[in-house]
Amino acid sequence: MKRILLFLILLISFSAYSQKSIPNINLNDLEGKKTKIFDVIDDNKITVISLWATWCVPCIKELDAINEVYYDWKEELDFNLIAVSVDDSRSVRRAKALVNGKAWPYEIYLDSNQDFKRALGTSFIPQTLIVKNRKILYQHTGYQPGDEDYLYEKLNTYAD
Repeated sequence: MKRILLFLILLISFSAYSQKSIPNINLNDLEGKKTKIFDVIDDNKITVISLWATWCVPCIKELDAINEVYYDWKEELDFNLIAVSVDDSRSVRRAKALVNGKAWPYEIYLDSNQDFKRALGTSFIPQTLIVKNRKILYQHTGYQPGDEDYLYEKLNTYAD
């Protein structure tokens, strides 16, 4: 019982200090141009940010699943989706090749030093965030088939 209570206290403490807003970190686009995250998210629009890597099978599955319904979602909701690769500098070429092969319609950025991931305080991917006005409204780790449906429900919740 004491262990459960201690765990709950730690969990509540961690959530109280967890990141609640997006840090303004530099990211690179696929051509290597640096940009601040605040320059690519629209404050007045819902933005989905997906942290992923080429070696992460659930990450690829999640982005593929969203891709299958992306245009349907866009017809109903006004949102942007940004996929941020956390592949290190040695595997950036693999990320570019994968993105070109998949032809994902999302904006793709690279976080090769994982500065953005660290600033968010997350250790695991895939990590999916819903952001508006630079505030994190929803955050989810991992992917199971069907999670994209739950993400869509959440997007509807935050839509104007």
